[in-house]
Amino acid sequence: MDDAKEKNFSLRTWIIVFLLVVSVLVKGFYALLVVQDRGQSGWDYRPVNDVPGESPYAIYQTLPHSQHVKGAEGE
Repeated sequence: MDDAKEKNFSLRTWIIVFLLVVSVLVKGFYALLVVQDRGQSGWDYRPVNDVPGESPYAIYQTLPHSQHVKGAEGE
């Protein structure tokens, strides 16, 4: 009788593993259908300077003496 229970558990385990694999594949194919490959994006990823005053998109004008410490005309 233990042999029959063991076969039943083994079959149930393989069914669960099979269903998990099928669910991953279905989810992957669904994502592939929804997202698709639309090719290269048209965005412009050119480099932008990290310092806000040097960026072409800066809000403020650059200071004549852009020192960040107090001293010779940097106040």
